[in-house]
Amino acid sequence: MGLLQALLLGILQGATEFLPISSSGHLVLVPWLLGWESPGLLFDAVVHWGTAAAIIVYFRAHWVSLIREALASLRCTLFNRTRAVVGGSSGAAGSDRTPLLWLIAVGTLPGALAGYLFEDFFESMFGRPAAAASFLLVTAALLAVSEWMGRRARTLDGVRWLDALLVGVGQALAILPGISRSGATLAAGLARGLKREPAAVFSFLLATPIILGAGLLKVVGLLSGGGLAAQGPALLVGFVTAAAVGFGSIRLLLRYLQRHRLYVFAVYCALFGTLCLILTWVRGG
Repeated sequence: MGLLQALLLGILQGATEFLPISSSGHLVLVPWLLGWESPGLLFDAVVHWGTAAAIIVYFRAHWVSLIREALASLRCTLFNRTRAVVGGSSGAAGSDRTPLLWLIAVGTLPGALAGYLFEDFFESMFGRPAAAASFLLVTAALLAVSEWMGRRARTLDGVRWLDALLVGVGQALAILPGISRSGATLAAGLARGLKREPAAVFSFLLATPIILGAGLLKVVGLLSGGGLAAQGPALLVGFVTAAAVGFGSIRLLLRYLQRHRLYVFAVYCALFGTLCLILTWVRGG
């Protein structure tokens, strides 16, 4: 892969990872439309790492707060258990609110299990433009239905175990190219009654562990095959570009969701998916 192609695909990844229009679908369809060779799963994983870096940097204050909250919860639990054993009383009850970091861990499980159990199936989808185009139509439907039916009454403090699990199921479905990860998790959050902006923040935070883990597995696999050095420059360009553009995309979407609805993204996915389906039929592939 040339550096220019890596640059353009990094921009594409950074722009489409957080906007609910499917970065993986675009990484399949755009090279196919332009007649480029598929960038491959390793490049896909590394540019996703770039967008994960954007999440970590953009939400750095959130991450510090989440870690402190989780550690405080552990200390409180251990302290109360110790008092119960020694003195027969648990003392004052702590907060009933589950630390958000634990909810992120729960929400990560469906995607991790799906990726592990059905890895070959998911990988086969990345070589099928017609499938990616069809799944864009699924994304359009998810966005439209969730926007229409969602109650949008709860904030991030209201996220509970079942919410995290169902949003995680949406993230698992988004392993398929064309189903937007941010779109599916946003849709699940709205369906559970979250407001748009809190649903987006939880979606972004939830993405970090699974993106980092999937990228790590791909890089380790390539290292064992001895092929990383040859792709190093293109991977670096894609990573840096995706991180920079992704940072801007996060800010753009959060500001957009404060006043606007998701229908525009649903319409885009429907139109682009339909166009690509027509072209796959015309091209015979």
